[in-house]
Amino acid sequence: MLILWIMAQCRRGLCCSCCLRWPLKIILMVSLFPGVLPQTVLVNDTISGYIGTDVTLHCSFVNPLPSVKITQVTWQKSTNGSKQNVAIYNPSMGVSILPPYKERVVFQNPSFRDGTIQLTRLQLEDEGAYICEFATFPTGNRESQLNLTVLAKPSNQMDGPVKQLVAVIGSTSKVVVATCTSANGKPPSSVSWETKLKGEAEFQEIKNDNGTVTVISRYRLVPNREAHRETLTCVINYQTERHTETTTLNVQYEPQVSIEGFDGNWYVKRTDVKLTCKADANPSPSSYQWRMVNGSLPDGAEVNNNTLLFRGPVTYSLSGTYICEAKNAVGSRTSQVEVNVTEFPFTPTPPERSDKNAPTIFSAAIIGGAVGGALLVLTVAIILFVVLRRRHHTFKGDYSTKKHVYGNGYSKAGVAQHPPMAQSLQYPEDSDDEKKVGPLGSSYEEEEEGPDGRKLGPKYDDESKRPYFTVEEGERRGYGEDRTLGFQYEPEDLPDNLVPQNDGSFISKKEWYV
Repeated sequence: MLILWIMAQCRRGLCCSCCLRWPLKIILMVSLFPGVLPQTVLVNDTISGYIGTDVTLHCSFVNPLPSVKITQVTWQKSTNGSKQNVAIYNPSMGVSILPPYKERVVFQNPSFRDGTIQLTRLQLEDEGAYICEFATFPTGNRESQLNLTVLAKPSNQMDGPVKQLVAVIGSTSKVVVATCTSANGKPPSSVSWETKLKGEAEFQEIKNDNGTVTVISRYRLVPNREAHRETLTCVINYQTERHTETTTLNVQYEPQVSIEGFDGNWYVKRTDVKLTCKADANPSPSSYQWRMVNGSLPDGAEVNNNTLLFRGPVTYSLSGTYICEAKNAVGSRTSQVEVNVTEFPFTPTPPERSDKNAPTIFSAAIIGGAVGGALLVLTVAIILFVVLRRRHHTFKGDYSTKKHVYGNGYSKAGVAQHPPMAQSLQYPEDSDDEKKVGPLGSSYEEEEEGPDGRKLGPKYDDESKRPYFTVEEGERRGYGEDRTLGFQYEPEDLPDNLVPQNDGSFISKKEWYV
């Protein structure tokens, strides 16, 4: 009988702990040797229920002996070590329910073996340890204890901000935009947030006197234009239940202004042009104002709320910078656009056409670059050829064939020419004084003096032998500007067989025409 009773309780899910408490060996011993184990009271180890619901407290007397007589079944609640009677069943006296359980506790099927009761309309105060006791004669009392847990479903709600959210430009202060509350729960709930907003959540737990817990979570962020119309969802998890509430933020901010209508192709005599002032604002703008940088609108301009219409054809007078100002309850902002009027319309190339011609343009650029490079190389080659040929005509043959003319190289025209320099210098060997430089192959003992007594330089017996002399020497000798400072051959005085060169030298016509 015991085995069948335990199996029945397990199948009903009413006494799962009994299955765990009674190992297989004990069950076998009870079935094989019924008198081995003492009489036992079986109850649920734990049971739970929500406030306001009903629970059943199971209690059975196991292995009664034929000689044992059950005189009474009693339910008691253990509070701080003391026992308080809840319900009593006496076969002779009947059923008795004591306050505060009166009218909330009933015996389901009172008998000598079954003392199960039902507790209705659970209250938080009902939570505690309950004892089921069987009074027997002559073996005495047998009892077992179970624990009743009373659960409290929380009340959940989500509240918006206390005051209207207003975006303040440059502000970094965070304000509470939503509050999520799970009140009077037992056990406490867990609260989280689901949103795209960039804010932070703070949590608070309040333990109530009745054993319940209130969880409060506040979501803070900096009100801004991006947060407007974003959703914020509070998620509350309690036991196996999930509760969500969603709110949409309403953030007020000043207008964000832009001007549309100028396409960069306003040309003279074009018609039906206008400028439109677009403003993103919450609340919507209450007014729009148009003006120009110089303070006055052109003739023919007509303001229609957020639109600036231009009557008649476009003229150059429409050029300038236009400003639109939008205002709402939060503030005002402006935007401006620079309008340029052209004489002729501009027709841009369609994008699809540009895409089709892109490879052709790219190929043309490559070919053009190659042709340009070839022309550059050809031009440089021609210049080098002309320069080298000119040099070839200027001097042909060995430089040693040039005939040098004595003189300083100055022509009557005043063009400076560079005289040939002496290839080597020599010093008088028998002089103890400071060595004086003289041209190779020349000798002199004294310097020539001028009319004022100043030294004019080395004296030469034959001036035609002087290789050159300086301008200062020429001035001291009294030569004028129209006279050359040295002897030279004028072109008309040259022999027929000589040709003058740029460096002041001469070569024979035979060498020139080689």
